[in-house]
Amino acid sequence: MTDTNTSSPAFKRKQVYIKKDFQTRFIIRFLLILLAGGILSIGLTLLNTRETLTSAFVNSKLVIQSTALAIMPSVVFTTVITTLILGVIVVLVTLLVSHKIAGPMYRFEKDIDRIAGGDLKHRINIRKGDQFQEMASALNKMVLNLNTKLSDIREDVAAFSDHPDLPEPLQREIRDLRQKIESLFIL
Repeated sequence: MTDTNTSSPAFKRKQVYIKKDFQTRFIIRFLLILLAGGILSIGLTLLNTRETLTSAFVNSKLVIQSTALAIMPSVVFTTVITTLILGVIVVLVTLLVSHKIAGPMYRFEKDIDRIAGGDLKHRINIRKGDQFQEMASALNKMVLNLNTKLSDIREDVAAFSDHPDLPEPLQREIRDLRQKIESLFIL
């Protein structure tokens, strides 16, 4: 049975990782941005402290050294730990965000394939809160218009084929045209 309802379906997607290639690239891009931010943070901190000196007690001795060298282990350690923690958060958040994009893309592909196969009763259903709801609405309107126009043509052909004044070869051609419309489309 074909669903002709244009409202959002009442279903929840069970799989979050739907379009693996798209979602993987999406997540990796954000992780690379996070990594670049961590490297930039380390670089700017070390650059900003390169011409200063720091004194510290090491093994009961007073040691004076470049601030950049003195704080480098702490800066690198802190940045690595922060980047790892944020990396996990970024993966989870971008997975959920990409799911809101990949899910509708997956539905669009399935629904458009069905419509392209001739089912002009079918409607594209996008969950509430997902992206592309306006596009789904516009495509559903287009499919409805195509269905209406093709139904009108089918009815005109049907009315014309029953006309008794037409020669038999032309009536046969019109019947064939009517059968072709009915075999290619679900109206």
